[in-house]
This record gives sequence, structure tokens and C-alpha cells, in this order.
Amino acid sequence: MATASKKKTVKKSVSPKSKKAGFDPKEFESRLSPVQKVEAWGMNHFSNSKVFLPTSIQDFKDLFSYARDTNTKIAFRGGGCSYGDAATNEKGIVVDIRSFNKILSFDPKTGILVAESGVTIKQLWEFGIEKGFWPPVVSGTMFPTLGGALSMNIHGKNNFAVGPIGDHIQEFTFLSPDGKESVCSPKKNSDLFYSAISGFGMLGAFLTVTIKLKKIYSGKMKVWPVNTANLQEMYDYFEREYKQSDYLVGWVDSFASGKGIGRGQIHKAVHLKAGEDPDFPENCKLENQILPSTFLGIIPKSWMWLFMYPFSNNFGMRFVNFGKWISGFLNNNKPYQQGHAEYAFLLDYVPNWKFMYKPGAMIQYQSFIPKENAVKGFEEILSLCQKRGIVNWLAVFKKHRPDKFLLTHAVDGYSMAMDFPATKRNKSKLWELAKEMDEIVVKNGGRFYFAKDSTLRPEVYRRSMPKQNLEKFRAMKKKLDPKNLLESDLFRRVWGK
Repeated sequence: MATASKKKTVKKSVSPKSKKAGFDPKEFESRLSPVQKVEAWGMNHFSNSKVFLPTSIQDFKDLFSYARDTNTKIAFRGGGCSYGDAATNEKGIVVDIRSFNKILSFDPKTGILVAESGVTIKQLWEFGIEKGFWPPVVSGTMFPTLGGALSMNIHGKNNFAVGPIGDHIQEFTFLSPDGKESVCSPKKNSDLFYSAISGFGMLGAFLTVTIKLKKIYSGKMKVWPVNTANLQEMYDYFEREYKQSDYLVGWVDSFASGKGIGRGQIHKAVHLKAGEDPDFPENCKLENQILPSTFLGIIPKSWMWLFMYPFSNNFGMRFVNFGKWISGFLNNNKPYQQGHAEYAFLLDYVPNWKFMYKPGAMIQYQSFIPKENAVKGFEEILSLCQKRGIVNWLAVFKKHRPDKFLLTHAVDGYSMAMDFPATKRNKSKLWELAKEMDEIVVKNGGRFYFAKDSTLRPEVYRRSMPKQNLEKFRAMKKKLDPKNLLESDLFRRVWGK
């Protein structure tokens, strides 16, 4: 799920020409990179690992043969988007699947697409949009791979309406560590289907994925920005409007307190219907959708984090958050049209924005709380952060619905994702704060999300999940991976042995 932080020359794997002599572990070792630093997206964790880049199904089979022969631990890594240690592996190999990335087939009548698991969300939307299709679920960044997206069962700003990405997968082929290849769907090998999706890469390798894209009739959506005075008002708007919305997302000013706690701005979006857009399909052309690389046509966006850097402190971010909220009144509830990519991929709008956290790092703390407890739970979390003197710099509020996946993070409720600066100076206090927030989440019936996590402890995770789900997952892992060959740093931290 995350990429090596410093690109080094890595030998792409080439399958041996002949298998007649049997598998040769030494030959496979020659296809691994030297040990290199593999960093979490939040820059808060890294492992020193050898990296393997499969380009074929045979490469995945060779990988598992090698692991069985040598008892080597493996962790899969997709687009580099996990904030914490979900795709690092201090005790073995990191398998970077991004070179296994071909789109294999597409049916323009149905929108059904078949792709290798290393295909990214970016490849999907760029392939589909000129044909009038868009991925059914996207994250805030376009760089996750399909394999990584399924492993974490990513959600988007439309989770309340369409569920996670797993709900749009018609079928996948899957290779377990014992070398068995399976075809899985909601009706065929359904236990494995609902376990591997959400299984954070610990049951095997996704090989090919069949996903149904959604039809669109415009290159733009209609968007309403709405300022809200506090979290209760934001919640009330979501509950009132979600049935008439395709997407809903709220930005929260975490520095606001008192009656204004949780104030912020919502962006509601709806798709244009067939015939409503006179510029369709012209505005679906890729050149009209790709995010601009410059600001005001002059300043490269890759430099923008440097202009943000002077504000990367509590005083500066308090000012930025307040300014954003005040400026929201200028266009409050005034609809405008916005391109799909521009609305969906806010994390990609300013490349390298995370560098503003340097020389430290960042963590994201995302929790999910049932709707009946959401407002009081998140208000308590926001108040606690202010009391402890560690206020997050960015917070995002979303609405969710339950799903059938075994290790689902979703609830019938809401999530808040909060970005915290992590430094040598504040790390111990920040981790203690996370422990206190965990208790608030659990007492309110909440859950956590592995793609964002850096601090979760085993006992807290066990308390947050149904016991039968955890037992079923352990049984599935024991069946498919009896030697525990699949182990990421996150797995060892949260699940142990």
C-alpha cells in the first residue's frame, strides 16, 4: 500500500525460462532488490527491506514458493498510500505490485473492466472517463492500486450511498500462500471473497480484479459549499441531505471550541443527468480533467508546500483554519460545477503537501462511530485534543453505511479523519493522546481503519470488533497461511502471533 521512499534501481523480476529442474530459491533471490528504506506515506515509520516487483502471475507463484522454502515473511505494497505501517516489513520482503498493472478487458456496454491488481485508481479513471465511465468508489488520492484498495476496502465521499469498493467487485482471482489459485465472487468462494477484501493483504495476493465502473453523463458535477456553525449542524445537514446527494464531505476546524466546536464546511455534490450538460462529452476529454500542474498558471504545484511551510505550526494552522471558515461565507450555498478529478482527489491537488510536516512526520487518526453517538463522541475527541494541547491540523467528516466484509471498519454512522504532526518532541504525548481517543471511540461503539492507522493496540482492536469476525479471520489465515508467511509490521503490531 505504500511505495519505497527513495527510488533505487530495482531489478524487475523475470521468470525463469524453464521450471523442469524445480524451483531454485537462489535464482529467485537474484530478482530481489538490495535492502532499502521503505517508508510509510505519513513518513512516521519505515522498514529496511528487500523489494520484489512482480510483473506476472508466475512471479507471484515464485514468490510464495520462495517464502515456503525459506520461511521468509512477506508484506504486499501497492500505491504508497497507507499512512502507517500497513505495507512495511522489517522482517522480510516487501512486494511492490505496481508493475503488475495491465487493463485486460473492458465492456463499454456494461462498464465491466478486468485488470491486474497493480492497476491504480488513476489508470482506471483516465481509461474510463473519455468513454463516459468513472470508478464507483475512489479515495482522496488517485494512486492506490486495486490490490491495495481491496485489501483495505477503501471508501470514498459516497460511502453512505454506494458502500466501499468491495461492493463493486464482481470477481477476483486470488493466490494463497499455499500456491492455490481461486476465483472468488459474492457467490463463489464467498467466504474468501468477503475475507480477502478488508483482509489488509494478510491472506494472499489479488491477481486479477473484475470491477463495474459507473456511467456518467458529464465531465463535471454540481457542487454546493455550505458553512456550518458546529459539528451538530454539520451532522444535521448530512442527515437531511444524504438521500439527495451523490457525495458529501465535511471539513472541520479542529481549533474551534465552545458553541463552535466542530464548525466547518460541507461540500455536497450530485451528478448531472443525461442531457443536462451541453458540453458533454467534450468536458470528459482527459485534457479537461487532469489536475493542473501549476497554480495560477505560473507556480509549479510541486513547490506549493514551500509556501505552506511557514504556517506549519499550531499558530499558523489556527490562522489557516479560521481563514478557510470565514472565506466560506463568500460562496456559502452557491452551487458551481467542478470536474470529477478536481472534486475527488483533493490530496493530489498540491503534490508533496505532506512535506510541510518535515523535519517531523504525520499520523492520521481515523475513527468510525455509530450515528447515534457520533456528535457527542467526536466533540469529546476534539475537546480532548484541545485540552492536551495537540490539535490536528486537518479534519475530514464523512457518512458511512455498514457492509458485509469480515474486517470492515464501516458502521452505520460517521467517521472523522484527523491529521496530526508527529515529531520527536511530541511523539510520546501524541501516542498517549491516541490511547485516550481510542477509549472514547470504543465506548461509543466505534471502529478503526488499518489504511490510516499508526497507533492502534491489539487489545483495543479486539474490543472494537465482533469476536466472531476476529475468530473467523484467524481461522481463515491459519487455513490459507499456516506458516504465517504474510506478515506486515502492522500485522505484528496489532495482531501479534
